[in-house]
Amino acid sequence: MLHPQQTLRCGHQLLDLSEPQVMGILNITPDSFFDGGKYQSVQAAVDRAGRMLEEGAAILDVGGMSSRPGAEIISPEEELERVLPVLDGLHAAFPQAPLSIDTIRAEVARQAVRAGACMINDISAGRYDPGLFAAVAELNVPYILMHMQGEPKTMQRGPAYKDVVLEVLDFFLENVAKLRALGVVDILLDPGFGFGKTVAHNYRLLQELRTFQMLDCPILAGLSRKSMICRVLEVAPAQALNGTTALHMVALQQGARLLRVHDVREARQVIRLWTELEKAKGN
Repeated sequence: MLHPQQTLRCGHQLLDLSEPQVMGILNITPDSFFDGGKYQSVQAAVDRAGRMLEEGAAILDVGGMSSRPGAEIISPEEELERVLPVLDGLHAAFPQAPLSIDTIRAEVARQAVRAGACMINDISAGRYDPGLFAAVAELNVPYILMHMQGEPKTMQRGPAYKDVVLEVLDFFLENVAKLRALGVVDILLDPGFGFGKTVAHNYRLLQELRTFQMLDCPILAGLSRKSMICRVLEVAPAQALNGTTALHMVALQQGARLLRVHDVREARQVIRLWTELEKAKGN
């Protein structure tokens, strides 16, 4: 069995992924597909963060720009106006809590790290800002490398692959090599469920998720309440928690070490049950 890297240097802390962990989603946006508009004020964001940390989130992912299908790219000024006050508030309220910044821009990443973030989550793999990879190396923080075909505004208009698993693997091989050449040490891999994929593509990637362990990087699974669940079950995102929980177990069985979620308590419960299943293998 492959055992990819299991610790990440996050600020002055080590994020231990020897047991899978939970990343709580904190969208500071008016238009995210599930929780848009709920946490735009600093106090609402701090309150939500406190609940997620109490429920067992190991890291919080703060995003100021929606990446839902059809979303527009906002200006860097608007993105910074949304995220910096919240990062300041979170860092003041929870100084030991690891924070990730969900951004496609080097300057936003730099300012967010100065404000207390210790990880960069980039849906674009550096395609929108050619300086982002260099900024990650300069900042010396973990980086989430995600696959997306197209861009948020158009990515769900007929996505096509000859072999989705092999194409995502090739993408990871190419971009991990670029990051390593720049000196980036801590890289997580996110296959980008729902980002330029059909329902069938998403389930194939989930079924073959363990393939990506060959790169010796931890795998992040971002499945929470996404359309790959909603379309199959014919429910809205608000009714997709049960489906999310089911797929989280599959992701863990396929090697995911970090679950990016809206519902922290339930994800932690899945991890506890998965852990018991793993223990049973030795009995």
